[in-house]
Order: sequence, then structure tokens, then C-alpha cells
Amino acid sequence: MKFLKPLAAFLLCMSLLLLAGCGNQNASGDSASASGASSASSQTSSVSGTLTVKMLNVGQGDAILIETPEQTVLIDTSDVDERDKLKKELKKAGVKNIDKVILTHPHADHIGGMDVLFDGGYKIGMIYDNGMPSTSKLFTGYLKKAKAQGVKRQGLKAGDVLDLGGGARFEVLSPGADLVKQGQAKGYKHDPNNESVVGRLVFGSFTMLFTGDAEKETEAAILQSHRDGVKSLVLKAPHHGSHTSSSKAYLDAVQPEVCLISCGAGNDYGHPHKETLAAYKKIKARMFETDKNGTITITTDGKTYDVKGEK
Repeated sequence: MKFLKPLAAFLLCMSLLLLAGCGNQNASGDSASASGASSASSQTSSVSGTLTVKMLNVGQGDAILIETPEQTVLIDTSDVDERDKLKKELKKAGVKNIDKVILTHPHADHIGGMDVLFDGGYKIGMIYDNGMPSTSKLFTGYLKKAKAQGVKRQGLKAGDVLDLGGGARFEVLSPGADLVKQGQAKGYKHDPNNESVVGRLVFGSFTMLFTGDAEKETEAAILQSHRDGVKSLVLKAPHHGSHTSSSKAYLDAVQPEVCLISCGAGNDYGHPHKETLAAYKKIKARMFETDKNGTITITTDGKTYDVKGEK
């Protein structure tokens, strides 16, 4: 009997310790599940303050402003003939310094506003693009001005992660390293849309997928190599809502609750295409368009998020 009493006490102590451990694991698991994103519990604890994303109303082009608790980031700069709109939107947002500029690909409706930044007195920390050459005069012109102003340029490829400060990060999903290598070869025939920088913004449990003008070919490649890394609460509609993008398989993997479309009113391309709108409607995603809603603003604390249009 003297032996049994200490043994019983030891077993009771071990049971209590095991129960305490299980309780902690369940709490963590519930938190991650409720957030709707993988490893969200660890990310939520590391974020601070508020992050805003503004899809700027710049006509038929892309310009998306991200303001983290520590940095200001601009993804694309709209078209040449929309520079006044970009200037107006940046002024309205109170932007003076831009820590990072990410140019998804060298088409005019994505890099056409770089002169606004170079000639407008904005202090630019770093410029990122897809790391491939281009014969576009706008592209070569931006390289010359960046060099003249001492602004460094860096190419991005799948697997790269940019620290945007305050716990926010940008995970690059495309282009792949092999494509970048091919694209640097002399005489290579480029397909700029499908060479777009595609990346996922993560801030706590908030996620948003940025797509440039990537089309179905690139979507398939991303799903093949990064299927588990595309699920996002918000999708920036690829290629201004064109039917060349937003494949069913891609949308099924991303599972967006909200889709944002940047396009100009009455544009010559018919963007967004009815097929794309129908696809977004089928997955019950809320849709916002700059031509109808003006500048679209997302605000998040890393746990919840809110989306509003100007109109």
C-alpha cells in the first residue's frame, strides 16, 4: 500500500500535465482554423498596426498602393496617358516616399507612370521587376532614370520573399527561375503577360494575391508548383478581368472572397469580360471595379478586413 500511494500521485501528476499540453494545442489549432489561413496563428502574433491596400482609380491600367505599418509599396504605375490620374491619387493618399516599387511586367499600362515618380520628387527606396530584359522604350527609359537617380533595381523570381515591415510580407510565386533564365537569353521571344510577377501579400491571417496580367498558362504553372500557396481572401483580377485568365482550376485553388478589377470605363478591350464576371459570381466572390467604384480600399489589422469603394 505504501508503494501504491506514491505511484497513484505520480500518475495523477502526469495526467494533469498531459491535459494541460493538449489544451494549449487545441487553442492554437482553433485559432488557425478560425483565421481561414494556414499558419495564421503564428503570423497574427507577429503583426502590428494596420495595413491598407488601395487599388487606385487610374483608368485602363494597374497601380496598387500598399501601406504597411512601416513601408509604402507601389505595385505598377498605370499607363502613360493616365499619369495625371496617378499623380492625383498619390497626392490624395499623402504619399511622398515609396520604399518599394514592384513592376509586374513591361507593358505600358503597368510601367507607364514611372516618370511621375522619377520627376515628381518622390524618394524611391528600391525597384523590383521580373528580372528580364525588354526592348520597350518605356522600360529602357526607366532603367536609365533609375540609374541616374541612384535607385537600385532587383529582379524577382518564385521563392523570393520581400519583407514589407510590420509583419507584412510579399511571397513571389512567378516567374520561375527557369523562365527568368530563359528570358535573359539573347533572342528569346518574350510573352510579357505570362512573365508577370505574381505574388501573395500576407499580413497575419489576411492574404491577397497580386497577379499582374498573368494568363491561364502561368496560372497552370503556378498551381503545379505552388498550389498550397495561392489560397487568398482577396484576388487582384488577372489581366483586368480578361477571359484569358482566371481559369476555373485557379479560382478553385485561390478561393477568394473578394475580387478587385482595375479597368477603364468603356475601354477598347471590353474588360472585364462577361465570362470572367460570371466565373467570379459562380464562386460567390464580391466584386469591385475601379471604373464603377473608383479607388478601392482594403483595411486590415491582420485578423479582419474591410473593403470599400469610393462610390
